Amino acid sequence: MRFGPGVAVLALVLSFAAPAAAEDCPAKSRDDVLTAMKAASCNRAMQIASACSGGATGDVGLTDAVEEKCEGDFLARLKRPQKKAYQREKDACDRKFSHEEGTMYISFAAFCRAKVAQRYSQRALKAASPARAR
Repeated sequence: MRFGPGVAVLALVLSFAAPAAAEDCPAKSRDDVLTAMKAASCNRAMQIASACSGGATGDVGLTDAVEEKCEGDFLARLKRPQKKAYQREKDACDRKFSHEEGTMYISFAAFCRAKVAQRYSQRALKAASPARAR
């Protein structure tokens, strides 16, 4: 199969494109990271956790802090069926990686649970914000 000159130009342009810069961890110690996360919003706490993660079981402490921060935005307002649905989604994260070996899969499951909490937080904050004038 032959590719035309358009594909060659696209490949050339993409080869010079700068990759998106990953954020550096904003703190040096674990305590400083957790303190920064507590003072941040849910979304910012997730960004900090992602920037400071090591891809191993140590990430569980970071993601637990994200869950706690995000749950503050919605958990108290959920009715019992909604809390059950939320817990099912978090449990699905654990099941997804339960048959895998290695500490990175513990990190994957932990970040999956934190992302569920982040989604619920985003929905709750969106619902709570006043509707924009049309």
